[in-house]
Amino acid sequence: MATKATVYKASVQVSDMDRNHYQSYELTLALHPSETEERMMVRLAAFALLADEKEGGEQLSFTKGISTEDEPDLWQKNYSDEILLWVELGQPDEKRLRKACGRAQQVIVVNYNDKSDIWWEQNKGKNSRFDNLRVLQFPESQVEALAKICTRSMQLNVTIQDSEMWISGELGECAMTPMWRGEQ
Repeated sequence: MATKATVYKASVQVSDMDRNHYQSYELTLALHPSETEERMMVRLAAFALLADEKEGGEQLSFTKGISTEDEPDLWQKNYSDEILLWVELGQPDEKRLRKACGRAQQVIVVNYNDKSDIWWEQNKGKNSRFDNLRVLQFPESQVEALAKICTRSMQLNVTIQDSEMWISGELGECAMTPMWRGEQ
């Protein structure tokens, strides 16, 4: 018998002073049996960092993700079902990136562990071919601190200012410094 996903609920208050985006979100996240809490919390942090003022069907949203090959971890689609933003976590292979860049207007890969430095060095030349691809790095030590504030029912405050994120919840807080790879 297959193990089912574990459901997490998150009430997230985003105050993004860099982009003047202030919004509350009631989110439901499914932790796939093969997924870690660290990875799930990175999905949540990426959501908070990339969410914007769009409403309804154009809002950034979680997908079936890890259990579905044809979907990223997060995406933003318009009313015509075109993919505006494709967000992929980890170190995807070139074939998956080519597919994502062909289907979406913008693709963001989110690296979240130290092993991604090797992936970046091996693939930055290949990845530079894609004009609509950007790579975001969350330091592994910060991801580990983020996972420590994870609970099945979370109330999180996320403040973003000067390209830094502060995330606080009932179990504590953490600071994150997301970095866009290859950009000065």
